Amino acid sequence: MSFASILNVVAILAGLLLGGIMPEGATAQSLEGLSFQKKLKLAKVGDEDAQMAVAKHYEVGSKVKRSRLEAAKWYRFAMDQGNVEAQLRLARLVHQGGDGLKQDLVMAAQLYQAAAELGSIEAQNWLGYCFQHGIGVEANDERAVEWYRRSADGGFAPAQSNLGLMYLTGRGTERSLLRAFEYFQKSAAQGDGWGLNNLGGMYEMGWAVSKDSRRALEYYGKAVETGNQSAEDNLARLSAIVEGRPLPVPAAAAPPPQNRPAPQPAPAPAAAIAKTTPPAQETIFAPDSETQVPQ
Repeated sequence: MSFASILNVVAILAGLLLGGIMPEGATAQSLEGLSFQKKLKLAKVGDEDAQMAVAKHYEVGSKVKRSRLEAAKWYRFAMDQGNVEAQLRLARLVHQGGDGLKQDLVMAAQLYQAAAELGSIEAQNWLGYCFQHGIGVEANDERAVEWYRRSADGGFAPAQSNLGLMYLTGRGTERSLLRAFEYFQKSAAQGDGWGLNNLGGMYEMGWAVSKDSRRALEYYGKAVETGNQSAEDNLARLSAIVEGRPLPVPAAAAPPPQNRPAPQPAPAPAAAIAKTTPPAQETIFAPDSETQVPQ
């Protein structure tokens, strides 16, 4: 090969690298070692990954003063380039408001829907939550089930637990203990705290499965390891029943876990529950009224 040909090959390779044909994630990895100011410079010239990085810095207050307003601005820039994660994160910010950013539930629901329609399973779960609780949209249990199902079928564990609750209580769909059990089982298999707690409740009550206090305690225990407060109360209560001790006084209600929308089930003592059919929803599973922030 002639010297001119070698130079031509080198030029082509250099052009490929400069043109951005790099392994996936290489840009994000290279940003990790940069200072905030360097990321900011890249963000200002339109680098999408840098815009996301700067937004996250502002959102959590890492290496810069926390500002949801600034975080929202940079997520918006990344969203305008087609970044679906940015759309979801912007939705969460306007959902919460604060730090100078005005809360706008209608806009949050619109952003969740836009991200959900682009395939974000987390946004699909949030949109289902909005329809269930009438957050920024008119409450509609059927629409809630529709979006929970899309997210659940995409493998998102919190949505699997949420859909299980809809089947358990017959909201937006025909009541089915078997379907509820199946979705709780899928969620629990991924280590989701609410899925584990809910599956424990099914074993404790004997719904769609043979009643088994040992298995119930096992799943409550696993849920406790995730930090689930309701599971901790359930474990203490059922342990006392099994061992013949007086029922413990439930711990004071803790703030909801700050990670995603998830109802907070807490089965009533077994003696107060019918053996085969769950009573009305409000006496078994009470969805929380809080909106929660993903970690």
